[in-house]
Amino acid sequence: MLFSSIVFLFFFLPSFLALYYLLPWKNAVLLLGSLAFYAWGEPRFVPLLLLSAAINYGAGLAIARDRARGKTWLALGVGANLLMLAWFKYAGFLAEAINNALAAGIPVPHITLPLGISFFTFQGISYLIDVYRGDVAAQPSLFKFATYKALFPQLIAGPIVRYRQIAGEMGERVLSNERLLAGFRIFAIGLAQKVLIANTLAMPADRLFGANLDELSAPTAWLGLLCYTLQIYYDFCGYSNMAIGLGHMLGFSFPPNFDRPYSARSVTEFWQRWHISLSSWFRDYLYIPLGGNRRGPLRTYFNLGLVFLLCGLWHGAAWTFVLWGVWHGAWLIVERMGLRGLLDRLPRPLAQCWTLALVMLGWVWFRASDLDAALGYFGALAGGAGNPAGHPWQAEIGALEGVTLAIGLLLAILPTGRAPGVPAPRAPGRWAGLPLALASVALCACSLASGTYNPFLYYRF
Repeated sequence: MLFSSIVFLFFFLPSFLALYYLLPWKNAVLLLGSLAFYAWGEPRFVPLLLLSAAINYGAGLAIARDRARGKTWLALGVGANLLMLAWFKYAGFLAEAINNALAAGIPVPHITLPLGISFFTFQGISYLIDVYRGDVAAQPSLFKFATYKALFPQLIAGPIVRYRQIAGEMGERVLSNERLLAGFRIFAIGLAQKVLIANTLAMPADRLFGANLDELSAPTAWLGLLCYTLQIYYDFCGYSNMAIGLGHMLGFSFPPNFDRPYSARSVTEFWQRWHISLSSWFRDYLYIPLGGNRRGPLRTYFNLGLVFLLCGLWHGAAWTFVLWGVWHGAWLIVERMGLRGLLDRLPRPLAQCWTLALVMLGWVWFRASDLDAALGYFGALAGGAGNPAGHPWQAEIGALEGVTLAIGLLLAILPTGRAPGVPAPRAPGRWAGLPLALASVALCACSLASGTYNPFLYYRF
């Protein structure tokens, strides 16, 4: 079930909120509603979600109660999470890679990827490590822990909400009209980002990336890349803002996930602003334990390279995702070697344009269906194979797409402070912004009723 669907907006969400606010059993309503939400799209994987909750719950209690063997229990719990993720997401990819490298003839399993498995396995790993470190007490109630694991606003595509961030709210939450309305406004912003901007730009982006590359001129190819650059930002930022808004409506404070990343002046700053819950997860649970930047330059470069190699692989079991991660890791290393200081001394517009160009080129790896398609699109961007008369950009960018592109680009690159998803439970006034939020939701509903289906890009992760 998509947040940006008629079924969710006008049937599931109103019914769920009515039960949630009227009945006294908040966690019970939340757990059953979350399982129903997940079962709508993946009913056969509900037992897997509950199994993941049971494994992490049991391992967390074992770590807390048996400190002498806490490291063993931690290894078993983390290993179980990684094994689950590896089987469902990487078994086929690894079998194909071994076959291609060694001609081994290993049967390639065809496994359906459960929705959100990358997110809820990382949740489990962070919970176990935090319990082991003593950063949070183990949750004694399996019911409450299962509610946390299944929490539907962040279950499918994040943000990655660590248990310690909402541990206090699992037992007692502040529910007020002010918080409900503030959450609704954030949700409306995210819905507009997804439906009005991302969905609109997805159509020319898909057509240009799917076009005959021999017909693409360099300007047309760059325009397609710009459309995708904005599409993926507003798609995922929109989803995150909807999740954060829903969290406030339910009494939870989810962490911010985007902070206008395209206004960054370096790739390092970009990753401080893009998918914050993921980048901070890798920082806290991999980069720092590996030594961070405390063991000399060479070890720092190795740590950065490894983290972003795994970050790329986390996004998808394909060589294009691996190269996307390597691309970002390499530029982070170059900036650490001294480029960052030069960028800091440049005028902000120049540094920002440089960074945006690097990020856009990286998105080619992310968007392309395979390595050949990526290399072909790079060729089109360079103007090496394009036919200026073959596929003119005017064929894809009409008035609506042009206005959307301009507005989306302007809102994305202006460094005007934090993104709207930053938690703000208290609004200046109870009804401030409500008419605009209602109008935005109504406009999005009309667009959804008459438009084409376009799922969230990050649903595949």
